[in-house]
This record gives sequence, structure tokens and C-alpha cells, in this order.
Amino acid sequence: MKLLGYLLATLAIALTAESHLLGDKRTVKADPRHDHPHLDWWQSTVLYQIYPRSFMDSDGDGIGDLNGISSRLAHLQEAGVFACWLSPIFSSPMKDFGYDISDFKSINPEYGTMEDFLQLLHEARRLNIRLILDFVPNHTSDLHEWFVKSEDNDPEYRDYYVWRDAKIVDGNREPPNNWLSVFHGPAWTWSEKRQQYYLHQFAKEQPDLNFENPRVVEEMTDVLKFWLDIGVDGFRVDAINHLFEDPSFADNPPNRDVYDPMDYNHFDTIYSKDLPKSYQQVYDWRRYMDEYAEEQGSDTKILLTEAYTDLTNTMKWYISEDGTQKGAHFSFNFQLIMGLKALPEQLTAADVKATIDEWFDHLPEGLTPNWVLGNHDRPRVASRFGVDLVDNMNILVQTLPGVAVTYYGEEIGMEDFRGISWEDTKDPQACGSNETVYQQYTRDPVRTPMQWDDSENAGFSTSANPWLPLHPNYPQNNLAQQKEQERSTFKLYQELVRLRVDHALEYGDFESVALGNVFAYRRHVEDHESLVIALNLGSTDATVDLSPILLESSYAEGTVDVSVTKSIYKRDDVVPLDSFPLPAYDGIILRVPSSATKIVISALSLLVSFLVLF
Repeated sequence: MKLLGYLLATLAIALTAESHLLGDKRTVKADPRHDHPHLDWWQSTVLYQIYPRSFMDSDGDGIGDLNGISSRLAHLQEAGVFACWLSPIFSSPMKDFGYDISDFKSINPEYGTMEDFLQLLHEARRLNIRLILDFVPNHTSDLHEWFVKSEDNDPEYRDYYVWRDAKIVDGNREPPNNWLSVFHGPAWTWSEKRQQYYLHQFAKEQPDLNFENPRVVEEMTDVLKFWLDIGVDGFRVDAINHLFEDPSFADNPPNRDVYDPMDYNHFDTIYSKDLPKSYQQVYDWRRYMDEYAEEQGSDTKILLTEAYTDLTNTMKWYISEDGTQKGAHFSFNFQLIMGLKALPEQLTAADVKATIDEWFDHLPEGLTPNWVLGNHDRPRVASRFGVDLVDNMNILVQTLPGVAVTYYGEEIGMEDFRGISWEDTKDPQACGSNETVYQQYTRDPVRTPMQWDDSENAGFSTSANPWLPLHPNYPQNNLAQQKEQERSTFKLYQELVRLRVDHALEYGDFESVALGNVFAYRRHVEDHESLVIALNLGSTDATVDLSPILLESSYAEGTVDVSVTKSIYKRDDVVPLDSFPLPAYDGIILRVPSSATKIVISALSLLVSFLVLF
């Protein structure tokens, strides 16, 4: 009887430690956060970017619109996504497709009306989807009434923009300095009316606001308040590191690695970008957002920043260097876009590990990471890394700690359409170049309409001429088709998003290793099951030993929870952790019990044996 008492005591202790693991191992527990700090709504979310012009056209004019988005929000819910960010929807002449805003407080007529927006917001609320808007503070359209009055030298508005006198060289008028536009060519345009140059770090139709003027700061803060009062959940702040300029307006020094004298990167932008005052403005807006939410008694209103810069500068958007001022809830992490080689045969597990480790090395303690694979400015995953790696890259982003960002269409593996001709090119970044080099600058290929089904125009529009041509592969690659297939990229995406509420993914530590072509990592919370991910990023088969990241686990096997569409593995397959085959481009997520779980099973086995004997 002493043996029976020992067995029962051992079993009771183990059951207490691991009771949440009994039953279906994939069941989401009712309260997975009992021993961890509460996560705010945004900290483990999937943020889905909608490019309104290309998402869904409701009225047949070939242009996506707000009612189209409303009609398709159920897709987000079905995918498991509960937060979306809309690229600009505001009144605009569309010289840069919404990033040239002529009225920050009204809806672009091509997209609908304010009533349509309120209906969209209502539908999002009904589906429990958070709505994030683009906030574009650096510049306006040249048709904005502020610029019209500023160019007229109206005393109230004359200093709303960055104006400078011409530089006279040998009797000839020249721009004030050598600064270049992101969109190619000089960043200065002459105004005959005002007899001065105005700064535009993007298209000439996008004059830069002067944030040295306190009234401009007040105006733009009031834009935030306007949309917060309507009920949006936050803002993604566009091109924030261009906000302030050095008051010396000195020439930028040359970057000798870029030979095109009109290319933006021909000069090191030390006087025109990443200025300290830009960070301070974000800290001020964060404080405003926090105070607004507190006064309203609302959930957190989030502030997200976009800045293509180095990691040291990126982290300053999160928090001030002295740690006293909060900035963005997160600044978009472009490391997986900018930091990885863009050809499948060049992508290595070591590069992926180094890129991820570098982000964590720079991220201040206690702040939330985020992971971005694509957006409206950069090539899609399938085109950058190859269609065979789409599933693996989706697994990667969805299982790393923090926020996962999805650009529309990535959930079905859409590809860039590079067949758009010079004559059909719409992107001002390309139109500012020429027919010979436009493909190097155009962003049109990544903005083609969403591929909903195999009907005309992929179900995006009934128009004979959508604003951009569809990728010709839409009959073979579309959402409706993937929903019908037994295994597909979309179904994998659904599995991944649903898995994100797992205790290991919400709170787990992250340990990784590069094993030849295979990038492997573990998400682990002490005394809980681990999730171990193995992704073969190469074109050759591999044999994998996961021992380097299993740490204290005494388990020799793991159970497949998720696998890529063309995997040799299926759910519930048992895999030996110290040696298993992983073919080219295969990827799996394994569930590995903790050592405490092994005690439970061992105790149960002994108890059953004892009862059989007696």
C-alpha cells in the first residue's frame, strides 16, 4: 500500500503542475494568462493592411472603395484577423494615390462618403475588428487650402510649409541645396507666384509641412482628435522620419555607393531625415493618445510609425534614449524585408537567424516586437523569396513573438505582376523616372487587385478596366479556390492565426538555431508545452536534429500541429526530435510536452500497471 500511496502522491503533484495539459492538446484554455501580465489588445494581434484602391470595388468603376471593404470584412474574421490598417482614404488628387491629401477630415469621393466610412466602422465593430487609419503628417497635396494660401503669402499660412530663397550661382537661380526627392530628382520646386522654392521630399505635388510652426503641430494633432472622436482605434504614421529638417539646410554629403545623381540615396540624408525633433513629436503625440484614451475611458489607442532607417534610429521611435518618454506602440520592423537577400537561392537560415537576433538585440527590454514581410511599397513574399517559400515565411511571421503584419493577398500567396507596361504605369515613383528604368522604381506590381475568385477581374470589379491590371495567374490562385482545397496557403494561414492564442506563442521565450538550410526555433513557457518550429528554407532535403533548442525537455518525440501545404507531414504525426527528414521548402510546427507532463504520463503508467497487478 505504501507504493500505491507514493504513486498517488506523485500523480497528484504532477497533475497540479500540468492540469491544463490534459485533454485535447490543441484546446485553447479559458484563462491562459493566469501567471503572466495581461497583454493589451494590440500586443499579440495580427494587423492586416488593406490598400483600399485594390481591395474590393462595389460600384463598378474599377477602383476599390469603402463599401467594397465593408462587404469583405467577413474575410478578415474568417481568417482570424481582428485588426486592420487602411492606407489613406482621405480627399486627394491622387498624385500619390492618397498620400497627397487635400483635406485630412473628409473621404476621397472615389472611395465613398463619410456615411460610408461610418458604416464601415460599424461593420468592423460588429465583427470585433479594430480599425487603424493612415496618418500622413509630413506633407499635404499642393491643392490643400493651406498650401494655396501659403503660396499666396497669406500671413496666417505663409509659414505652414518649408519655403526657401533661391541660391544664385553665376547669375542663375538654383535650389537652396542638393537635397533629393524620394521620387527621383530635386526635392525643391520653384513657385513663380511666391518667388521661392518649396520643399517636397516626395512628389512635387506633396509640399512638406513646416513643423517648426506650432500652429502646424496644432492642426495635425487636431486631425488625430477628429478621427479618434469618430471612433478609430489608432494610426499608422507615414514617413515620420522626414518630419523635421536641419535648420542649416546644408547640403547632404555624397553617398559614393549610388551613382545615379537623381537617385534619393545618392546623398546621405543627414540634414533632411531622422532629426531629433521628429522623435520628440512622436513622443508628444503618444502622450496625447494616451491622455485621450484615459479621458474617454476607452481601450488603448495605438500609434505606429513607419520609418526606413537603421535599427538604432528605429528604436528611438519606441522610447526616448533616456527612457522617460514613450513613443510609438511599435515602429514597423522592416528587417525581414530590407535585411534578407531577395532571391530564394540566396536566402539562408543563418541570415534569417542573424536578422531576427539583431532586432532582439536592439529592442529595449519590455517593448513589443513586430514582424513585417510586405506592404504597398515592397515586393510581395512570393516574388521576393519564391512561391515555394510563401508558407514557411507565413509560419515565421505568425510564430515569432509580438505583432504579425499581413499585407492583403499574402494570405493566399499573391505575386507581383511585373507585366504592367510603361504606358499603364500609375506610380509617381516610377513616372518620375523613364521607360528604361521605371521597373526599378514602380510599386504598381505589388498593388494589383485582390484575387477573390476566378470570375472576371478575380471578383474585384465588374469594370472592363480596373485601375491596375490583374495578375494573369488569378484563375489558378485565388481565395475561393484555396478555400475549397483540402490544403492551401489560406487554410494554413487560418491555422497559424488561430494558433497565436497558444500560451507558448503569447508568452513563450524564443530560442533559435540555424541548421544548414533549416531555421529552427522554440517558443517555450516553463512547465508548459513547447512549440518547436522547423523551416527548410533551401532547395535541398535536410535531416534535422532539434536537440540544440530543446534545452531541459526530456521528450524524444514531438507531435505535428501544423505543416506547410506540400509537407510530407500531417497533423498528429509523431516525429523523433533528434533525427527526422525535412524536404526542401518543408516546414512544420511540433508540439512538445514539458518534463512535468512526462511525470504525469509516467505516474499514470505506473498506476495502471499497479492496478492491473492487484
